[in-house]
Amino acid sequence: MNQFIQRINTNIEPLRQQIIKHELYQHIDDLPSLRIFMKHHVFAVWDFMSLLKTLQNNLTCTTVPWFPVGKADTRFLINEIVVGEESDVDMEGNRTSHFELYLQAMRQSGADVNQINVFGKELLETGSFELAFSKAEVSDTVKDFVDYTFSVIDSKKAHVHAAVFTFGREDLIPSMFIALVDDLSNKLPERVALFKYYLDRHIEIDGDHHSQLAMEMTSILCGDNEDYWQEAEVAIYTALQKRLGLWDGALAEIKSYKKQATPQFSNTAAC
Repeated sequence: MNQFIQRINTNIEPLRQQIIKHELYQHIDDLPSLRIFMKHHVFAVWDFMSLLKTLQNNLTCTTVPWFPVGKADTRFLINEIVVGEESDVDMEGNRTSHFELYLQAMRQSGADVNQINVFGKELLETGSFELAFSKAEVSDTVKDFVDYTFSVIDSKKAHVHAAVFTFGREDLIPSMFIALVDDLSNKLPERVALFKYYLDRHIEIDGDHHSQLAMEMTSILCGDNEDYWQEAEVAIYTALQKRLGLWDGALAEIKSYKKQATPQFSNTAAC
């Protein structure tokens, strides 16, 4: 393994473990709590796609007239990832992006898709993140998460884009959470089957093959440039901190829901 990647893995491991062992997962034990989690998590799924397309735009030619851009190796790596993320298959074998598949799973579970839809519509119409955040009434932790992703995108540094894409994204979902979703799916297949399918596809494609491709892409873009690797590590660490904050926000809402759902009994015994 690349010595720079080994160093990054070592340095970020404590923070990764905080995310993987986050208290949030213990509280996603019923359908309402899963819905709350999905309402927050969908923004990470969406801005992951934006980071992916930024890499494709920078590493390949996406304009006309066409001219070769960069190295063929990096063009191949990013294009293969884009194909899988942007045009995978749903449970019926129909082509769909992972973001659209996630929205299907949200609708099946009864999760609120209005917030992400309002956000997307406002952003498409106005181009203003501030207006979109405000109109959709997103939480501060969601806003901070998305804002950081787009600050990375705005850096226009392909090696930083690749590093955050590779180390700071969707490989942070632990096996404990997969087991909880499996259990919910067994109890409520008509509500959770699509989300279980999404996670299964994520593990099958993103967690193995795509992660290796992304790691190779990051290695190529950073090369032997110590400054590039240092920039990458700082960006990765901040991205993980923002993910931790996103999980904190989801947990706070789940705890609030559970507190309100718990019957409050009077200390006075009934006669």
